[in-house]
Amino acid sequence: MASVKQFQVTFDCAEPERVARFWCEVLGYVVPPPPEGFATWDDFERSRPPEQQGSAFACIDPSGVGPRLFFQRVPEGKVVKNRLHLDVRVGTGLVGDERLATLEAECARLVALGAVRVRLLLADGDNESCLVMQDIEGNEFDLD
Repeated sequence: MASVKQFQVTFDCAEPERVARFWCEVLGYVVPPPPEGFATWDDFERSRPPEQQGSAFACIDPSGVGPRLFFQRVPEGKVVKNRLHLDVRVGTGLVGDERLATLEAECARLVALGAVRVRLLLADGDNESCLVMQDIEGNEFDLD
């Protein structure tokens, strides 16, 4: 049986390009080149039927290490907590005040991009501190 070599993470959302560009800023990802035969993504979008325009967008890790993120428009809004979320690993290896300062600095950067701070989960006997946040459409993620 072959093992999986690549995967992508798919987000349901109302505004795929807006959410994708937010995550590009969070993770240092980039928008991939437009499909062959199109000079820009705008050219590609104009070639699609009106009902499909703006219905999807993606971003990729420029190093090729992280998964592709795909954003697809869905008609319904988010109504319950995510069953899956991203952990944005900014405090790996840090503990105590140094970890909290790093989390807070990254939180401030992301809030300026439109993220929402939900709550700080302080370290306990099993886990280090992390910050629960929401992206620009309310999808939860952790600064870890």
